[in-house]
Order: sequence, then C-alpha cells, then structure tokens
Amino acid sequence: MSRKGRGHKSGHADEGHADERWLVSYADMITVLMCLFLVLFAMSSIDADKYAQLKDSLATGFGTTPSTTVDSSVGVIVKPEYVDKQGVGFTSQDTPEDTKKQEAKKEVAKFDSLISQITANLSSQGLQDQVSFTIDERGLTIKLIGGQAYFAGDSSYLQPTALTAIDAVGSALAGIPNHVSVEGHIDPYGQGSPALNDWELAGARSTAVLRRLVEKDIIAPERISSTSFGGVHPVVNGESPLNRRVDIVVLTDLSGDAAALIPEVVAGG
Repeated sequence: MSRKGRGHKSGHADEGHADERWLVSYADMITVLMCLFLVLFAMSSIDADKYAQLKDSLATGFGTTPSTTVDSSVGVIVKPEYVDKQGVGFTSQDTPEDTKKQEAKKEVAKFDSLISQITANLSSQGLQDQVSFTIDERGLTIKLIGGQAYFAGDSSYLQPTALTAIDAVGSALAGIPNHVSVEGHIDPYGQGSPALNDWELAGARSTAVLRRLVEKDIIAPERISSTSFGGVHPVVNGESPLNRRVDIVVLTDLSGDAAALIPEVVAGG
C-alpha cells in the first residue's frame, strides 16, 4: 500500500512539470513582443538616414539583400578644375588681366555707341564735320574743331552754329552717369587779345560750353567741370584751326589698370 501511494504521488509531480512548459513559450512571445515594440519606438523617432540604416540592418538580419538608395536628382556635373579648392563655389579660368580686358571692351563699346548717337544728331543738322572723336585711357574725347565755327573772333561768345552742335552732343551725354570735363585750347603761339590772355581765352571758351550744357539742363552741375589748357596741348604743330578747340571729355569710370587697356582694345587687341 505504501509503495502504491508513493507511485501515485510521483505521477502527479510529472504531470505538474509537463503543464509548466507553456511558460517557456509565453516568455519567448513576450520577449519577441518587447523587441517589436522597442523597434517600433525607435523607428518613430529616427531621421531618414537612420531609418535607411535600420532597414538595411533588418534586411541583413533576415537574410535578404539590403536596399540601396538611388539618387534620382538631376544636376550639372562640374569638372574638378572649375570647383574652388576651399569649397566656396565655382571658379573662373579668367585671369585678372582677362577680366580687366573685358571691362575695357565694354567701355569702348559704350563709347562707340555714344559716337554713333552724336554723329546721327550732328548729321541731322549738317554739322558732322565740325566734330571729331578720340577714345583713349581717359575716356571719349569729343573735339569741337575750329574756333571760328564756334566763337566770334577772339572772344568766348558762342556762335549759333556752336549752340546747335553743343546741344546735339549734350543730348547724347544726358543718359550716362560719367563725369564730363570741358577743356579749352588755343594755338601754342597765342590767340589771346588785350582783354583776355591765352589761358583766360581758353578758359572762357570752355566755361561757355559748360554753361550751355548745364543751363539747358542737359548735364547736372555735379557731373561737369571746366579746365583751361591754354596752348600747351596742340593737336598739330604750328597755327591751325585744329588747335583752336574745346574738348568735351567723357571720363571713364574704369580703374587705372583697366582704363590703360582701352587703347589696346581700340587698336583691335
């Protein structure tokens, strides 16, 4: 009897251990669920780059090929030599000399356009032969040639022809911002009078031209100045109407180095 009792109790113990095996499966399921929730939580707070890394990691863990990100953006492929070494941006292969040359070319083109406009204005009045043009490092020089055509005798009084020519020149200069220098010249051997010496006569004539340009509201006073050179800058040797002139100089805005290239550009360089 006693042996039977012990055997009976042993059977109940075995059944009890068999019923506890569900705990192992349950624990495994809880572990998996916890991992799932942790992954979901992590996914909800990562950026795109970290998400891509996580996706690749999971794909590798499950034995599949990790995904790759394809850049479908469209852009311009820039050669290395055009990229600034410090990462600032693009660089130009133009040297400072090339840049200044381009500035000089633009300035000459602007002056050429002014010449065409002034010539057209003068031609409509039949005065195209009374003016000549020079482009150099100073800018555009408009020469009002022949003192007798512009001034009465040895005075600074402007003739009617001079007024028409000055207005034709000034209307073309009204639309540009450059400073204008009006410069008076006479013959190197003197053209003065008892009332005015050489310097005074040249200065009075340049001032008369300046007053016409300002008083007709063609050029603002702050953009214009008057200078007398007397007879120290003749165009030709000896006595000549070419020396008795008033120059209207449109001064260039370029820096010294760029302005120095203007004669080269004019010569076709």
